[in-house]
Amino acid sequence: MTLQELQKLVLEQAKEKDWGTKPDEIIFGEKLALLHGEISEALAAYRKGKMTGDESVTEELGDVIMRTLQLAGIYSIDLEKQILKKLEKNKGRDWSKDQLYIDRDKRNK
Repeated sequence: MTLQELQKLVLEQAKEKDWGTKPDEIIFGEKLALLHGEISEALAAYRKGKMTGDESVTEELGDVIMRTLQLAGIYSIDLEKQILKKLEKNKGRDWSKDQLYIDRDKRNK
């Protein structure tokens, strides 16, 4: 199944549940806050060691994708295109590990 097909299913459910499928039916900041909430729930599940099952990392990451697909669908954003574009852009970027991550040895001291 493609992202577009998943997005269509997510928007169908959003319409059924009255979660909004058009810009004038939602508050953008609220949708972003809900997306942030799902990320926080994934972190909380990880901290509890719940990788699978109800209220687990896998379930919460699924929620993140669903909320992202809904928001992208509301604003007619082609996520497949944007992901491919970003992957191509990242090919030309040079990030050293030192710039991105705290050294694990330093972090654990």
